[in-house]
Parts: sequence; structure tokens; C-alpha cells
Amino acid sequence: MEVSVKTDKEAFKVDLDQGIDLSIAIKKEGVKAWYVDPPKIEPVRGDGFVGAVDQGGSVNFFDIGFNPHGHGTHTECIGHITPQHETLDKLKHYHCTAVVLSIKPQVLEGGEIEVSEKGDLWISERQIQEALGGAKPKAVIVRTLPNTAEKKKLNYSNTNPCYFDPKALKWLADIGVDHLLVDLPSVDREHDNGLLLAHRAFWSQIKNENGSYRTITELIFVPDEAKDGWYWLNLMLSAFENDAVPSRPIIYPLKRIQ
Repeated sequence: MEVSVKTDKEAFKVDLDQGIDLSIAIKKEGVKAWYVDPPKIEPVRGDGFVGAVDQGGSVNFFDIGFNPHGHGTHTECIGHITPQHETLDKLKHYHCTAVVLSIKPQVLEGGEIEVSEKGDLWISERQIQEALGGAKPKAVIVRTLPNTAEKKKLNYSNTNPCYFDPKALKWLADIGVDHLLVDLPSVDREHDNGLLLAHRAFWSQIKNENGSYRTITELIFVPDEAKDGWYWLNLMLSAFENDAVPSRPIIYPLKRIQ
């Protein structure tokens, strides 16, 4: 099924039958970060009731315990770093143009920013600028190279994963990017003394001029079938009143209408 969409400047046809899911599900053996234990998914028990059909119960009725920042794909807002506790239920814009970029992180010499060390991997402002090549989408989706299915089940804790040059995120905000999606546990260095320089650079103001909140989505997986280029993004968020929530970003091929 194709639909036509129109932005302020362009019109597109979007093929809704060709959606590509970028999310990693929350599950016991799934990806995790930030020193959290695996999520707990257990049947409710009490007063002779067990919430598991395979254990004799009439229905499956499970409690689920997880951390949205540490388990699976999640989207976060500026409330992640402010005392005001802004929440994602205020977000009103879920659909927009997006560009997928494949980028091989650079090895640092150390000293590039206050917390960087020799041997760190990061994505620089120049890499982002060159990969976009003048494009100005509302969402940028970064796939780090090499791209392997192992990303779906890694434990990133204490591994010093790749992170972003804060200047890169400031530049993305300056050109009007509302949503950044990455296949990493954070846009900042794992051990950064609480500075969160890249987060702060992207969220230098609470709202964009159009009133929509900027978001950062982490721990996605961009399959190889999604070639670099333009897509239509549906950023689906679960209904939690929190600074971060589990999310399911779907991208769809699009064609410009002349």
C-alpha cells in the first residue's frame, strides 16, 4: 500500500508494505547496557493462581521488570538530563523524513574532548557532515560499521563503546534534525564523569521552533537490507510517562513526487 505525504517543502510516496523494523526487543537474552541485570519476565503467582498456561494456569499473565535505558531499543527526551523530569508523552510528532548513514568510527589519539582517551572510538562532526552531503532530514539514523547481528545481544557494560563528538550533535541540532537514532548504548562515552556532553549539545534547547521535542533513540539495529539513503520514519513509542521509553522505529522506502 502506498500513501502520499507532504512536508513543508516536498511531497513523497511511501510504501507501507515495505517497512523495516529497527528495534531490538526486550528479552532475557537480549542486548543490555549500564550494568543492569537481565529483564525479569515472570508469571504472577498467588492464592493458587499461576499466570502461565504451561504451568497449569488458565492464561498467561506475566510481570515484566526492565530498565528502559539499559534493555532494548529506547527513545529518550531532554528529561533524561534535567531536574524538570520532562516526559516523552508530550511528543506529538512521530512521522518524518529520515536518512540512514553507515559510518565507520574513528580511533582517537586522546584529548579531543575532556574525557576522551587514546584508542577510543567515536563519530566526528566531519564524518556526519560528509555522510549527509548537504541533506537536511528531520531524523538521522546512524549504523556503525562493521554491522553484525551480535549487536542484538551484546552486554555493553564496561566495554567503552563508540560515542559521538559533541560537535556533531550540536551541528545536527543546528540544521534542524529532530530525531537521532543510533545503534549504540549512548551518544556519550560510557565513563564520562557525568558530563553527557553530546546529550547536552543536542538538547541545547528544550523545544525546536516548531514545538516538537528532540529525541535520541539508542540500541537500534539497522539491518543490511536498509541501504543508506532516504526513508520515511514512524517513531513508535510505548505509553509510559518517563524520560525514556521502549520504542519501535519503523522506516519505509519513499519516492519524491515531482
